[in-house]
Amino acid sequence: MTIAAKDIEAADLPDDPQKRDYSPYHFFTAEEWSRFRADTPLTLTADEVQRLRSLNDPVDLREVRQIYLSLSRLLSTHVESSQMLFEQRKRFLSMSETKTPFVIGIAGSVAVGKSTTARILAQLLSRWPSSPKVDLVTTDGFLYPNAVLQRENMMDRKGFPESYDVGALLRFLSAIKAGQPNVKAPSYSHLTYDVLPDQFTVIDRPDILIFEGINVLQSRNLPADGKIVPMVSDFFDFSIYIDAEESLIHSWYVNRFMRLRETAFKNPESYFHRYATISEDAARAIAEGLWHNINLKNLHQNILPTRPRADLILQKGPNHLTEKVALRKL
Repeated sequence: MTIAAKDIEAADLPDDPQKRDYSPYHFFTAEEWSRFRADTPLTLTADEVQRLRSLNDPVDLREVRQIYLSLSRLLSTHVESSQMLFEQRKRFLSMSETKTPFVIGIAGSVAVGKSTTARILAQLLSRWPSSPKVDLVTTDGFLYPNAVLQRENMMDRKGFPESYDVGALLRFLSAIKAGQPNVKAPSYSHLTYDVLPDQFTVIDRPDILIFEGINVLQSRNLPADGKIVPMVSDFFDFSIYIDAEESLIHSWYVNRFMRLRETAFKNPESYFHRYATISEDAARAIAEGLWHNINLKNLHQNILPTRPRADLILQKGPNHLTEKVALRKL
């Protein structure tokens, strides 16, 4: 009996051993995964974790111990292997060149916890004994400005692949992987919900770069003439997809919107300030509309289809904490 590809879900933990055999992933429960921590030290405090986590994300030191320390140890082996391969190729080519950054891509839906994962990983990786330089960049700054999206009638497609300046994205990652110094990444304000003109984060040859965004694993249509058309993920050395059931992400998105209504939206400079002054029922209806008309469509059409391209998948449960881990087989 053969197993069809459609019968194998990348992030599900199959009960059928045969399905596991045919899957390109190894599967672990959170408890099983935690054992791979070995002697990796916990270098974060509870206060630091609280500052790093996003609104409505309950990640705590237990989650760091159970999931992130093992992940940090795994990534350390990948970085070390990459460095060894670099040295071997350098000797093979008899060339003098500088090692380029190890790039980690983090993808997943809105409200699923990508930012928390990226920030915690950045801190853990920077505290390895070798003290590597770790930088974190999000794709938000590579969105087209609101003025452009409004002119092109694309505000309700913000976050979809076509709303990003893909050329700028690829130029940035190309420069990073070429080892160029002082590469500029455009800045974005979640308060004004727009790209900040003439404001940049300068990335100067880090050892590790974490690149986080909902569509970073997105593929592209290939040209018929065979010309090179790079994808963002072509520049990744390792990729992570943060996953959860659709109903959970829906609930987290709406709850986060309602929490922001009581916090950030109250700022008169906030793009969403108008939602802080309407009734709770009206605000919830707007949040539901934004989810169903924009974010859910983006999840179905663009984000979820990229999940099988990830090297590692963290699947979260109802409490927003990781319950399962899928690691791609070598």
